[in-house]
Amino acid sequence: MRLLTKSAVAALMVTLAAGSFAAGQAAHAATPKDTLVMAYVIDDLISLDPAEIYEFSSSEYQANVYDHLVVLDVKDTSKILNRVAESWTISPDGKTWSFKIRSGIKFQSGNDLTAEDAAFSLQRYVMLDKSPAFILGQFGITKENAKEKIRAKDPSTGSRAG
Repeated sequence: MRLLTKSAVAALMVTLAAGSFAAGQAAHAATPKDTLVMAYVIDDLISLDPAEIYEFSSSEYQANVYDHLVVLDVKDTSKILNRVAESWTISPDGKTWSFKIRSGIKFQSGNDLTAEDAAFSLQRYVMLDKSPAFILGQFGITKENAKEKIRAKDPSTGSRAG
């Protein structure tokens, strides 16, 4: 272990003091005229895990990073648009929804997205029991029955039974 001499310590303290003074000074840089500067307050972020996201900032992040089965049409919110789901059907009693997963969607790893993956994601929401879990809970899905109620019938078809 190497010890510092008194003069080395004094020099280090002068350097740190000068750096602290400089850090307190405002930086002045002109923004190029063709550049838009945006700032966001993101202090409501708790997590970026999709099974925990329920705040405004993290929801905006989630909408830009993760794929959804379906989304609302921003121009007419009475319309539902396909995303990961190529199509879906609803049983006559309205209790079972079956989603056909669009082919060709891949994870960053290169693996194909399957109905099993979609079912796992929805099961995980419920099983972790974080903020958004209550949404699926309103439809009678609990930790105890999530794997039974949310399942893949085959690699491209998942269903949610009520």
